[in-house]
Amino acid sequence: MNDELARLYQQVILEHNKSPRNYGPLEGATHEARADNPLCGDVVTLRLVVADGRIQAVRFEARGCAISRATASLMTSAIAGGTPQAAARLRGEFEGLMAAPADPERAAVLGELTVVEGVRDFPSRIACAVLPWRALEAALGGKR
Repeated sequence: MNDELARLYQQVILEHNKSPRNYGPLEGATHEARADNPLCGDVVTLRLVVADGRIQAVRFEARGCAISRATASLMTSAIAGGTPQAAARLRGEFEGLMAAPADPERAAVLGELTVVEGVRDFPSRIACAVLPWRALEAALGGKR
């Protein structure tokens, strides 16, 4: 990772950890799931309101490291207003990003989420970045 990308990665992670978007409880959630990483203690709870084929509202609560909290913040911003199918595709693209550098097509799909690409340089932290996506997968697979 070049120095400029490393600085951007660090800045975005710190900003979303300090001031997470879509953080807090969500009354009336239609879908909910909790994902935890027993190795480090991170826990992410994701709540969604899915109506008329769209994710009308999304909120999360998290206890854990800056990477899991920041990724949850970025993820919720990216999926809000979209379809569950689009969110599932985005999850797949993000998990692909954790395995290999983003090509232009993947980068276009992921948008701001590509800044988390730097986590790949720290293999033990990949589970932290993927944790919110595991909660999303579980939430979309079931209802409250």
